[in-house]
This record gives sequence, C-alpha cells and structure tokens, in this order.
Amino acid sequence: MQRKGRIVAFFLIVIMLGTVIGTTATSITKDIPLGLDLQGGFEVLYEVEPLNEGDEVTDDMLDAVVESLYQRVDVLGVNEPSINIEGDNRIRVQLAGVSDQNEARELLSTTASISFRGVDDELYFDGSQLVEGSAAQDFGETNQPIVTLETKRQFEDSEYENFRDVTEEVAAKPRGENLLVIWLDYEEGDSFQEQRQSEDPKYLSAPAVEKPIPGNDVMIEGNFTIEEAQQLADLLNAGSLPADLNEVYSVSVGAQFGEQALDKTIFAGALGVLLILLYIIGYYRFPGIISAVTLSVYIYLILLVFNLINGVLTLPGIAALVLGVGMAVDANIITFERIKEELKAGKTLKSAYKAGNKRSLATILDANITTIIAATVLFIFGTSSVKGFATMLIISIILSFITAVYLTRLLLNLWVNSKALDNKPRLFGVKPNEIMDITKGEEVKPHVFGKTFDFIKHRNKFFSISIALITAGAIFLMTAGLNLGIDFESGSRVQVLADDTLTTEQVEQDFDSLGLNPTQVVMAGDSNDMAMVRFDSVLGQDQIAELNNYFSEEYGNEPSVSTVTPKIGQELAMNAIYAVLYASIAIIIYVTFRFEMFFAITAILALLHDAFFILALFSIFQFEFDITIIAAILTIVGYSVNDTIVTYDRIRENLRLEQRVKSFKELASIVNKSLMQTLARSFNTVITVVFAAVMLFVFGAQAITYFSFALIVGLIAGTYSSLFLGSQLWLITRGRNIKEKPIDYRKKKKQEGPQV
Repeated sequence: MQRKGRIVAFFLIVIMLGTVIGTTATSITKDIPLGLDLQGGFEVLYEVEPLNEGDEVTDDMLDAVVESLYQRVDVLGVNEPSINIEGDNRIRVQLAGVSDQNEARELLSTTASISFRGVDDELYFDGSQLVEGSAAQDFGETNQPIVTLETKRQFEDSEYENFRDVTEEVAAKPRGENLLVIWLDYEEGDSFQEQRQSEDPKYLSAPAVEKPIPGNDVMIEGNFTIEEAQQLADLLNAGSLPADLNEVYSVSVGAQFGEQALDKTIFAGALGVLLILLYIIGYYRFPGIISAVTLSVYIYLILLVFNLINGVLTLPGIAALVLGVGMAVDANIITFERIKEELKAGKTLKSAYKAGNKRSLATILDANITTIIAATVLFIFGTSSVKGFATMLIISIILSFITAVYLTRLLLNLWVNSKALDNKPRLFGVKPNEIMDITKGEEVKPHVFGKTFDFIKHRNKFFSISIALITAGAIFLMTAGLNLGIDFESGSRVQVLADDTLTTEQVEQDFDSLGLNPTQVVMAGDSNDMAMVRFDSVLGQDQIAELNNYFSEEYGNEPSVSTVTPKIGQELAMNAIYAVLYASIAIIIYVTFRFEMFFAITAILALLHDAFFILALFSIFQFEFDITIIAAILTIVGYSVNDTIVTYDRIRENLRLEQRVKSFKELASIVNKSLMQTLARSFNTVITVVFAAVMLFVFGAQAITYFSFALIVGLIAGTYSSLFLGSQLWLITRGRNIKEKPIDYRKKKKQEGPQV
C-alpha cells in the first residue's frame, strides 16, 4: 500500500504542477514586458550638460531632467518607459513599442524653451510668463493648423506688465520691424535677420502686430501640419529641459524587426528545448522523463520570477533562457551519471540513488557558482541588453539548482522508495551485463563504446594541436585583426528590411540618393531580404529621421539604426577588457579556495584557450565583433570552468580514495580514470547545450546569429580543453615534484569534513 501511495503522490504532484503551469503560464508571459529589440522602439544615452557655461551638473539637475523626460514620454503614451541616471552626467532612456521614433527622439531632446523677441533679437518674454499646460493645437481663420497659448495676466520679473504691453511696444515700431518673432530653443548667436532669408528658418513664426492685442491669448502660425502643431503644443506643455542633452549612444529597432526577431527566436528556442528533452529521455530513460518534468517547471519558474521582478525580456534574454535549459540539464546529468556508476558497481537502486546524490551535490554547487561569477561580472559591466542576458542567466542558474537538486530528487525519490524500479537497470540506461558483482570486489572500469581511452598517453599530441591552432589564430589576429563593430570603434549601423530580395547595388543606390556613403554593405536574412549597412561616422538625428522616412516609404519597413560615439566606443572596449579580467580573477580566487592554486591556474589557462578560439574564428571569418560577443565569451568562461571543475572534483575524489599518491605514474592513472568517468557527462552536457545554441544560430534572429556562433565555438572548445588540456596541465604542474611532495589525504581527511 505504501508503495502505491508514493506512486500516486508522484502523479498528484505532476498533475498539480501541470495544472498550475497550464492555467497561469499564458497570463504570466503576457504580462512580461518585451524589450525594444522584440517589439521595436529605441534606446538612447544622453550626456547632460548645463545650460549656462561654467555651471556644474548636479544630482538635482539630473533628477529634474529625468522628471521632465517622463513628462514628455507621457505625451507619447509609451507603456513602461525606462529612464535611468548613469554615472555623474548621463541618462539612459529606453522606449519600447513607440510608434513614431522620429517624433519621440525630437520630443525628448528638444529643449523646448520658447521666447518672444523683436527683429533685433531683443527678448520681450519667455516661457516663464505662460500659463502651464495652456498650449493646444487648433485651427486659424484660414483653417490652417495653429498652436494657441495663454500668457499670465501679470508678468513676473519683467519690464512689461502683460501681453498687451508687449504688443503695444511692437505695434509702435515702423512697418517691417513691427514683428513679434517666436523662437523655440533660441541660442546665442541666432539672428532673425539671417534666418528670415532661409527657406527653413529656425524661428517658428514672425507675425506683424498692427495694434495692441488685448487679453492674454497668443496664436502661433507657422505653416504647420496638424501633427507638427500638436507636437509643438505637447513640447510646450511638457516644459523646457533644465539642461542640454547630447546623444552619445543610440539603438533604434523597427517594429517589423522586433516582430520577426520574436517569432524566429521563440521558434528556435522551442525547437532547442524539444531536442534537449528528447535527447535526455532517450539517453537516461526514466530519469530523463523526470528531468523533462522538472525542466518544464524550471522554464515556468524563470518566467514567473522575471515577471515578479518586472524584468524586461530581450532577445539575448531569450537566448539566455534557452541556454539555461541546456545548462540546467547539466545538474541532472551529473546526478544521473553518478547513479549509473553506482548501479554498475553492483549497488541496489536505493543505495545507488543515495550515493549518486551525495557525491554529485558539491560538484553541482561548484560548477554553478563559477558560472554565476561570470554572469555577475557581465551584469556589472554590460550595456542594457547584455544586462538583460546576465539577469536571465543568473536567474536560470539559481532556479536550475533548485529544480535539479530538489524537485528532481523529490520526484525520483518517490519512485525509488516505492521499489517499483528495483532490478530494472535498463530504465536508468544501464545494461545488465555492465553490472559488477559487488560481493566479489569487482570494480567498474569506465569506458566509451566498450573501450578505454588513454588521455594522458596522448597529451603531447593534444598540446601540439592546441599550440598549432593558437599559432594559426594568432597569425590571423595579427594580420586580419577583428572586424570590430560600432560598439568598439564608434560609428553607425543601419539594418534595412524588405519584403523581397535585396541586392548590394540596390541598397547602395538607396543610400546614395540620401547623400550617404556607407563603408560596408552586407546582405543577410533568409532570402537576402535584409541589408546590414555600416558607417564610420555617427549619423545625426536629422539623418536618422530622413532614413526612417525614406525606407518606410520605399520598403514599408522602418530600419533599425544604432549609433556609438568614439567616447562611448572606448568605454565599451575598456569595460569588455575589465569584465574578462575581473571574471578570471574572481574564478581563480574561488577555485583556489575550493581546490588549490594549481587547479585554479590550469583552469584559467583552459578558459583563456577557449576564449582565444572565439577571437581567432571571428578573425578568420571576419564576423562582426560587438558587445554581445563579449557576453558570449563570459558565458563560455563560466561554462568552461564549470566543465573543468566537474573533472577536478572527480580527480580530488579519487585522490581521497587513494589517500596517498607519491609517483607521477600513479597520479597519471588517477587523472585518466577521472577523465574517463566524467567523459559521458562532458559529452552529454555539451550536446544538450549545443542543441540550444545551434537552433538559435540556424533559426534565431539575425541579431543573435554571431552571438550563437560564438557560443557553439566556445562550448566545443570548452569541452575539448576540459578533457584534453586542463587536467593534463594540472598533472604536469602538480606531478613535477610529486616525489618530493607526495599528495597525502590521510592527514586532511578528518579536517575537511565529509567527502564528495
């Protein structure tokens, strides 16, 4: 009865979890706000400068600018805008889903300081004499769009008492000089006499005043369209900015790009997750089914937590979620492999289950902490979309630990204790002829396809291969270099999307008609329906507006435009260097604390080897190297150390079992045995994570193609270095003085607590 009760409990838990997920998943996913790369919109980084020369940017000034920007964003009707102060003088604005990016950009950056002046530019009064919120779009006597304003009845701190006094003075001037010139954002040096000769004058209008105007109503005529008049009214109602805003970095994404990116990446992610689940079920049988259940819960929990913290889901964030599924499987794989080993050793299922869980816990913990270190550094030094990736990665790692260690064990424990799986090793992927007789002291000999591979014997070959590849990569890097993106070199990037196939000549002609000369045009997309266009210069706001209008009319899709100034490019490059450096130092400290210095140094050498291969291949293929590739490299740094630590944990465990090792040959035998024991885990982990990365590379959005490529290269290189480099390097460095200083765990055993 107790046996059936546990099985019934298992199905009740699964049904309950399925019901909760099925009934709430849709509402949770709908409530998660999408980033601008998934629904269109733009992000801009402003550098704040005081209006008056010699003044300093203060916290109060920054707060006032942010408040003013929020008022302006309210006019646009954007849901959940993000406006944040960064550093001492910068403000980052993110507006996802904005319908008219040109209008939004102009509305944000225009100072909106209105002034009423004479023909000699003398000031009569400014916006401080207007009634707050009185601006409105209307129609004049000729039925043309106008803007109406209301002045205060009594002017404050002015030589004129009211609006009538101003118009009385202007009307008294000779004809031709009796003009009330209305300026928006008048700057020192602006001249009405010069501007009146221009076809597109900077001032708004200059009506003649024939006689004093009673009352306090002002009417601005300026050959406006209805939209222009409404925008001016909105600007004036939002108030003037208390500082100048200089755009130093921007990213804009057309709505069609966002929609396409979302659809493609969700499809790629779903396919990647499906392949992972099918593989783990096929390889581990019954535990794989348990893992499929817990992975479904894991994905649900990620979305739930992301929703609760009001996280914004970005394209790299979805990639991190899918990648996290592959990495979450790793915790299950480590446990399942240990259970299989114990079953092969001849233990009962219950004993194998307990031993497998106990021995795998510390390994899982060490592996996850190193990846969290890399993700945390990425969050600190990354830009907004990279921060989203890092946030999702951190959440993924924490939740994967919870679901893999606790939920998987809870569900599997119910079946193990029910005894329904006793004497059924095939359900765990173990053939009966692989099981040793524990009573005869038979030892499990790790093998692959029935054979044992001697890693140590061939170590010089592996070293030679790596040295040859590193040399070739170094030559390419020194000669061809990296194709640095605008994130690091500054400039502008424009992505053009069409409904039909594009050609390089066609795109170049389009930009030529706009008076722009791109430095590079690369075709992309499923059927060459997308063009990636690069400029060495930073496109101005007016040029971006012209681009948006032209391509919207020509192809029906608004382009995506990114700009980076030289100053920001240098900062991003330095932040990338600091991120890799600090992540490496933090990992060295942690691995030294958990193992020893020799382990830490060789682990770092292995991960630098992996990072270098990403750089080398990007140099060989001349793929664009941007800030998202740094995110991929740091992810690989975490993964590479994760993989290496699993092997190191097994080496340490085998050393403790041996207790004393005093010859190089003995140490080599232990290292080789450890590598063979962790080989299946390493292979299965890289297969599952590569499944996710390959699907993102093949079917995902164009924006993460190179990112996915970097992950694939890094994952394969990470597995290679863990198996063929890291442990062998440790063997050489530690085994060099093994005779003089044997490895002895006999004294340490009591001090170090339980073995893992």
